[in-house]
Amino acid sequence: MPVKRDYYEVLGIPRNATDEEIKRAFRKLAFKYHPDHNRNGDAEAKFKEVNEAYQVLADPDKRAAYDRFGHGGAEGLFGRGFEGFDFGGFGDIFDAFFGGASTTARRGPRRGTDLNYNTYITFEEAAFGCEKEISILRTEYCPSCQGTGAKPGSQQTKCPNCNGSGQLRRVQQSFFGHFTNITTCPQCRGQGRIITEPCPHCRGTGKEKKERRISVKIPAGVDNGNQVRLRGEGEAGDRGGPPGNLYVYLTVKPHELFTRDGDDIIYELAINFAQAALGAEIEVPTLDGSTKLKVPAGSQTGREFKLKNKGISHLRGRGRGDQFVRLQVVTPESLTKKQRQILEELAKTLEPDTKRQESIG
Repeated sequence: MPVKRDYYEVLGIPRNATDEEIKRAFRKLAFKYHPDHNRNGDAEAKFKEVNEAYQVLADPDKRAAYDRFGHGGAEGLFGRGFEGFDFGGFGDIFDAFFGGASTTARRGPRRGTDLNYNTYITFEEAAFGCEKEISILRTEYCPSCQGTGAKPGSQQTKCPNCNGSGQLRRVQQSFFGHFTNITTCPQCRGQGRIITEPCPHCRGTGKEKKERRISVKIPAGVDNGNQVRLRGEGEAGDRGGPPGNLYVYLTVKPHELFTRDGDDIIYELAINFAQAALGAEIEVPTLDGSTKLKVPAGSQTGREFKLKNKGISHLRGRGRGDQFVRLQVVTPESLTKKQRQILEELAKTLEPDTKRQESIG
């Protein structure tokens, strides 16, 4: 009895090869030595050897037994050796790797294609929600034939090419035995029936392009990149299948006054140094209208004030975020003669803020 080669050597891989490396090596060698591709006299024996090695190394338990006890361990796990090994089940493996010797026709209902639509909304619409009307062009079932493609009142007939099965079967003989190649009937396209009198409205397609105006409810709290799904508003399905969905992708236009931070908003409030030094009551804008804000005397640039519940509505939950008012003390770039005199007099009375300078230094 001939001595069996090491399975790792057969596949040309190291003993620590990963599952993916084992599979890749097998695919390469199985294709190389498959009788349909290689007519050499020893191709059949090598093909059998490659498959035997793969059957062991691709299975964790069999591989562990082989690594520990060699060929005897693998044979013990099977209960017998590979003599007279049955290749009948290899067709499934070869199909999975190389696209298969057979295909199954899909004749049942099939869901329609999803559609995407991009739309812009304002900052306020994102904050509070809104309802938008959009226009889309989509495929719908023909209203005359209801998607059958046949002229109303006419009958579809059994396809003579496939005898109504929608499939064509062809039996092939190979090294492994008989294989049945199943393909979709080209005459009826898998339907099993053919149209003798096409619908004049859609010319037998069963569908037509239609422009539709659709109302989209956009919830409060959405942001850039969020999407709204409208079930059943996509393309019509095939063979009576349900329509796809419509996905509306949102882009929020920037606001001229506010910036967004999650569900909070930020407003930069510019004040002069007199207001900052003396304090002031200033009217500030919010998403709900203007409100008055008291700025304490001695306020510095960067100080923030929180206006509770003046931000963006929470998308998933109740309530709203907050609005933060951030101060920016503005130094004038030019002064009148009187303003300069007043400031010069003021400067003579002011002491340098040494503590502040020390903290900065």
